[in-house]
Amino acid sequence: MTNNKSVLAWLDEMKELVTPDEVVWIDGSEEQLESLRKQACETGEMIKLNQEKLPGCYLHRTAINDVARVEGRTFICSRKEEDAGPTNHWMEPQGAYKMLFNIARGSYKGRTMYVIPYSMGPIGSPLAKIGLEVTDSIYVVLNMAIMTRVGQAVLDVLGDSEDWVKGLHCKCNIEEENRYICHFPEDNYIISVNSGYGGNVLLGKKCFALRIASYLGKNEGWMAEHMLILGIENPQGEVKYVTAAFPSACGKTNLAMLIPPEGYRNKGYKVWTVGDDIAWMRQGADGKLYAINPENGFFGVAPGTNMKSNPNALISTQKGTIFTNVAHNLDDNTVWWEGLDKNPPENALDWTGEPWNGKTSEKKGAHPNSRFTAPAKNCPCISPEFDKGEGVPVSAIIFGGRRAQTTPLVYQSRDWNNGVFVGSIMASETTAAATGAVGVVRRDPMAMLPFCGYHMGDYFQHWFEMGEKLGENAPKIFNVNWFRLDSEGHFLWPGFGDNFRVLEWILKRCEGKVDAKETAIGYVPYAEDINLEGIQDFDIETLKSILEVDKAAWAKEAEGIEEFYKQFGDKLPQELRNQLETLKKNCAE
Repeated sequence: MTNNKSVLAWLDEMKELVTPDEVVWIDGSEEQLESLRKQACETGEMIKLNQEKLPGCYLHRTAINDVARVEGRTFICSRKEEDAGPTNHWMEPQGAYKMLFNIARGSYKGRTMYVIPYSMGPIGSPLAKIGLEVTDSIYVVLNMAIMTRVGQAVLDVLGDSEDWVKGLHCKCNIEEENRYICHFPEDNYIISVNSGYGGNVLLGKKCFALRIASYLGKNEGWMAEHMLILGIENPQGEVKYVTAAFPSACGKTNLAMLIPPEGYRNKGYKVWTVGDDIAWMRQGADGKLYAINPENGFFGVAPGTNMKSNPNALISTQKGTIFTNVAHNLDDNTVWWEGLDKNPPENALDWTGEPWNGKTSEKKGAHPNSRFTAPAKNCPCISPEFDKGEGVPVSAIIFGGRRAQTTPLVYQSRDWNNGVFVGSIMASETTAAATGAVGVVRRDPMAMLPFCGYHMGDYFQHWFEMGEKLGENAPKIFNVNWFRLDSEGHFLWPGFGDNFRVLEWILKRCEGKVDAKETAIGYVPYAEDINLEGIQDFDIETLKSILEVDKAAWAKEAEGIEEFYKQFGDKLPQELRNQLETLKKNCAE
């Protein structure tokens, strides 16, 4: 498959360490993948679903103690502890290697070692990066074949280069107390032991595409961000692109696959999905910022996905998809999850494999973090640019969170540096929906809190440096909040497809086609400039109320920001302190 000396030397080390019975290189061919699927069904690792209703689809159940990413067992093993920063767990690298290799030693005995060469981003793209993952799990191989580009073509592009990321995954015995997901940013190395669950073991995803890539981006002058990428086409056929970062449970996938309101569709507006989760962004030859989606599939949360909330996501799962920890409908050999429809199966197995009657059981059929791994090409609105390696030019970067009060529906930062401040204070709060009571505010800067592979203070500084580099070509930065509540806890803004109306205003601002009102926090729309045509049960007075900026509320917000910033100590860029002082001053006027 390859004569690359650095690859072969590492694989020799791995073979000696984990002692597999045999070694299989993943060449990316359909024949090989099909034989692995067959093998996984024979051992019970996967269940083949109804091939008429769900062609090429399979079900997998993880161990009951292994159902989500485990932030408490996720480490950044930088040489200096201070380089990991206060938002990461740190482990000294030499000690970590020793411990991990001891856990991994001999763990492939009686098992096969699969070697997966994979590309994050279109193969050969100047924005792409290459990794090799060694695993003893067919489930991992089949998921990586959906989520990334795998096979011989990746090795051909790599050639003799040493610029690739090592990934060792060992299922071991899936022991919780010995589960570790460790990143060695200076060594381009990821090691995961004692897990078989998606985010812990598909090492191309959060481990490489965010934690390692964010560190590479800082050193190489580009950005790896937890962002969707979306194209908006107007009736004249012009497409403008935006990226957006949201904490979990803020409708990120729904926005990535948004369907515009009927009135817009009738006029010829379209939305194109480039990516639903991760964006790698680099300055192009023309000085603008370009983004690629380094992934090749969607690893989405199943519960709540339905034909109303996100039809494009649901359609994406109807062929060639692996479902993890959902309910298995035994009547027709299909799958079900909470929120799919109002007709749960009665003759089913729940996500643990126990008999389950969805009409009478108190238990959930699918795990709340159950997943689908679906090929991106299945998505009805996948962008024609998806496989093009040059990336798409970014007009706007959008931040967002879930706030019951305080934050308006949309506002624009005053400039790039103010936009970095807006991203750094991103937050969501838990809401007791029935009462409209405001819960605890959790800050998640740029939605990167669990995924930044180095000190977050340095990460903020890198954003400022990118802004300097981009200059007048920098995208405009905005913040949205779809989640304002009234006094009884009801959402004020209709959301979903109607969020397109806000995107339209954002693009008009980028093109200088519409004015805005300056406030203490930035530029807010004039209500008349957001098109409300065709919205049911919503009027301009309500819109005005969710565009208001309450200085007293923001003065209180500033106190919370100051408290949050303390953890970054001397590493907090002075520019963020200045931005906070400006906010306080604006709120006091």
